Amino acid sequence: MKEIKTIAVIGAGIMGRGIAHVAALGGYRTVLQDISNEVLAAAMTAVETNLRKAVDRNLLAQPDAERALSRLTTEADFAQAVAGADLAIEAVPERIELKTEVFVKLDEFCGDQTIFATNTSSLSVTEIAAVVSRPQNVVGMHFFNPVHKMKLVEIVRGLESSETTIQCTREVAQKMGKETVTIKESPGFITSRINAMIGNEAFYMLQEGIATAEEIDKALKLGLNHPMGPFEMVDLVGLDTRLSILRFLHKTLGEKYRPCPLMEQYVKAGRLGRKTGKGVFDYKKE
Repeated sequence: MKEIKTIAVIGAGIMGRGIAHVAALGGYRTVLQDISNEVLAAAMTAVETNLRKAVDRNLLAQPDAERALSRLTTEADFAQAVAGADLAIEAVPERIELKTEVFVKLDEFCGDQTIFATNTSSLSVTEIAAVVSRPQNVVGMHFFNPVHKMKLVEIVRGLESSETTIQCTREVAQKMGKETVTIKESPGFITSRINAMIGNEAFYMLQEGIATAEEIDKALKLGLNHPMGPFEMVDLVGLDTRLSILRFLHKTLGEKYRPCPLMEQYVKAGRLGRKTGKGVFDYKKE
């Protein structure tokens, strides 16, 4: 089985920087790539802050945090970032055209043995793999936000993903401190498919005036033991991301996933969640 020593993470947004964090903490030399130096600087600050908080809470030893930071570098140039990578993890926004564009470039600049992973939460791993010359090296690695806290990674097997690719990816996730489930490709996988339906139904309830957003969140947390309410969750994930997932599921799985019109309105209004300061809830007052 191929030994993974160096990981390149493509995209330094919320998910990418979180993946880079756990990769470096897991012992891998990690390169975080983004076209924006400003985004890369913000990502490094976020990783440093989260590692410091872990040390302060006695969840991580200071030397381990320092070693993790020493393994993590940033790079704006794509070719340089992926050169020598044993595993490249794509973490760009949830749009098939962006992800396939990244994979075409990975195919051009990476070695024949490099494993390509996509952090998609709903899109087809097989469709993404179709644009590269080595589809057997392509796999889905669905991380969850916030990556440094959430324990699960869904390992998604595309049509041509090899068993070696699956095994290597599972081992990497485990060294990152994650539990894994390995699933056959299906729209929305396990978690996105169920979570999107819960969140969409919550929006329909809000639209119909059945209860306030606060009451709906409270009911699911206290009555169903969910750690977060559906509106807290969607504000964290991003309403635009959730809407994109629902549109894909509606297209592939049918009417039960039709996005709620109220969610569509929120996205049109720019109410995307925590990242914009306002989603279902207003975070500008915090």
